[in-house]
Amino acid sequence: MNHNANPSIKCSVVSCSHHCNDQDYCSLNEIKVGCCDPSVTNCASTECASFELGKNGNCCR
Repeated sequence: MNHNANPSIKCSVVSCSHHCNDQDYCSLNEIKVGCCDPSVTNCASTECASFELGKNGNCCR
């Protein structure tokens, strides 16, 4: 799997398999942002739909 940091996608979710280890970036070329609720009214109602659980069980640094 490609783990080169994409400087266009910042990310601090270290439990994602696409996270770039000691850098707060994603290794994907692009991500998909999705909705958690049918009616989005705030940031908490969205998610990174490209997230895949990695080996690290912690969420953020």
